[in-house]
Amino acid sequence: MADMLESEAPVSEGLDRRRFLTWVVASPTLMIAARLGLDVPEAEAAQPEAATAMSLYLTLQEDGRVSTTLPRTEMGQGITTAVAMLVAEELDVALDAVDIHSADVDARWFTQLTGMSSTMRLVSGPLRAAAADARARLVTAAALRWRVLAPTLTTARGVVSAPDGRRAGYGELAQDAARVVLPLVSTQPKPVSQYTVVGKPTGRIDARDIVTGATRHSMDVDLPEALPTVVARPPTLRGTVRTVDATAARAMGGVVDVVSLGTGVAVVARTFGQALAARAALRITWAPGPASALSDADIRTRLRDGIGARPLPPLFTTRTLEGRFDFPYLAHAPMETQGCVARVQGGQAEVWVGTQDPKHAQREVARALGWDLTPWKVTVHTTRAGGGFGRRFFNEAAVEAALVSRALGKPVKLMWSRDDDMRHGRFRPASHHRILAHLGLGGRILGWHHRAAIPTLEVPHGFGDVITALVGEALPEVTGAVFFALSQKLPYSFGQVSHELRDISLPIPTASFRSVFTSQVGVSNEVFVDQLARELQVDPVTLRRERLDSSRLKAVLNKVVTEGQWGRALPPGVAQGVAVLEEWGSAIAHLIEVDVTGETPRVLRIVIAADVGLPINPKGIEAQLQGAAVDAMSTTLSAGIHIDAGAVRESSYANYRWMRMKHVPADIQVHLVRSDDRVGGVGELGYPSAAAALTNAIARAQGTMPTRFPILDEGV
Repeated sequence: MADMLESEAPVSEGLDRRRFLTWVVASPTLMIAARLGLDVPEAEAAQPEAATAMSLYLTLQEDGRVSTTLPRTEMGQGITTAVAMLVAEELDVALDAVDIHSADVDARWFTQLTGMSSTMRLVSGPLRAAAADARARLVTAAALRWRVLAPTLTTARGVVSAPDGRRAGYGELAQDAARVVLPLVSTQPKPVSQYTVVGKPTGRIDARDIVTGATRHSMDVDLPEALPTVVARPPTLRGTVRTVDATAARAMGGVVDVVSLGTGVAVVARTFGQALAARAALRITWAPGPASALSDADIRTRLRDGIGARPLPPLFTTRTLEGRFDFPYLAHAPMETQGCVARVQGGQAEVWVGTQDPKHAQREVARALGWDLTPWKVTVHTTRAGGGFGRRFFNEAAVEAALVSRALGKPVKLMWSRDDDMRHGRFRPASHHRILAHLGLGGRILGWHHRAAIPTLEVPHGFGDVITALVGEALPEVTGAVFFALSQKLPYSFGQVSHELRDISLPIPTASFRSVFTSQVGVSNEVFVDQLARELQVDPVTLRRERLDSSRLKAVLNKVVTEGQWGRALPPGVAQGVAVLEEWGSAIAHLIEVDVTGETPRVLRIVIAADVGLPINPKGIEAQLQGAAVDAMSTTLSAGIHIDAGAVRESSYANYRWMRMKHVPADIQVHLVRSDDRVGGVGELGYPSAAAALTNAIARAQGTMPTRFPILDEGV
């Protein structure tokens, strides 16, 4: 595969001290493969076929355009723009000359999982190394062509220039650059201090396509003869088909076939309108799902009973404060519902789907088709997705589409409705929490104990690799416990601190939600820190400043306190709340101001300070954090899933009460506080502390601490 030696590209000062390996790949033009390697042995590094974790490809076309293929999915989080900015920076090309493509499922990649705020944290280093290597080879190719010293040449906007005025575009140098054995200039990425693109607020490179509808999602795939397909689903979660009478449906115009899937009945027609009409004409009797005996009250009881007895307090404890918190199931509710185009013919399968883990999608489809031992017979084409938040780790639409396509012997385009997605998707687990703060003489904090009772989090995808996926399928409670232990930390010096997970088995489908366990555990912690401050009769900001063990958290807290004018005089019924979080290599603080004098709380202002290290695209970071704040407003105040005898009550945004634009404050400030040049995560960072800060503001305004969410729940 490789026709030249690999090179090691050191990273610029201030970045993680790791080795980033690059290779020139055999090609008519310049193609660089990059891999993140941690002290990779030379024997392995010389074999590009062994490239695994975080591999990506950067190709320079003969027209001068740069194409980058990376094993991650664009879901609206803006990674395509951030990746393009890094490539443009290191290669010295215009941003609009860079094309970014999500990779199809590929065995050469160890993991293709898009989640855990990992994309930019893990691909930025290899990406910079690949682009810097390509630039060095282009300069070397020009130097050899002109017979000049390579260090005398410069690059700008896709052109190599010599002191005597000679110029050559990257496209015309690409083939020569691919034959360079040893670059004559450094392959080291630029120092951050020389960046002119990265770090500058930049509009999304796909913005025009998004607003004009030119972006291509799974339902936009134009596969000839793909037949529109919808599925009739049971009234209860995980119900099954007992009998089906499709006589009336088959007689309707345009109907091609009706296929029973066991968990539902698929209707295939010439148009989606015809398929939907025929679906309504089906006569189906259903077997109830395993959760049919459960409703909200039963679930809350199971979780509260599962919390267990109090542990013994530390020695010298004089009193113990207790906080209890209840969180509901949540639907992810991405703007794009589930959908897939599939073609299963001749012992091979192809699916086009927006997925957060193409490898897991491949395994799921292969298993459904009976190809467990030959998953490579399934090709997964990854399309962009309209939101994910953990929902798209699961690929029910791909499985259904593949089964229907095999039954028909024709390609199909299968679409989930909003009702399908809301009532038959997967949910962030509900939970019950008990927090104990142990105090000694003089209000000394001796310990903190947080026990969370949470239904089993289903993680059959693991962490994106085959090994953890196998463990996630066989022992999901073990994988959940490991992730809980690794991710849940209390950033305060509060004596003996512990977090415990009590896994509760409930037959309701679950999936990770943005920030996973922290969306409940972290929120509870920060709300109870405020309660602790009230009990100790100290200012909650003062308590945090005194007890935080992270300088980054202190810096972002100080920033929101200053920008939000913490402590200023406010009218009756108006108050501020703060909260902090450190996760995914980043730190964040929120200050939220709320007015509770009306029928419902009204958010007046949100001030955010975040330290994400090197901010590749500040404008993209701002958008991510604003969106996460609106999510937090929604789930804190009004949005939650209700279970009635195993059936989900909510069916759309009409009764799953997400915030509208009219509820969002005009003043949402985002301030970036930079402690170093590491790249931190953003996508999940902004949710937990926003929810906690809003809750703390309401508690200060009303005088009582909310303990059940959403606060304005009308379904209880």
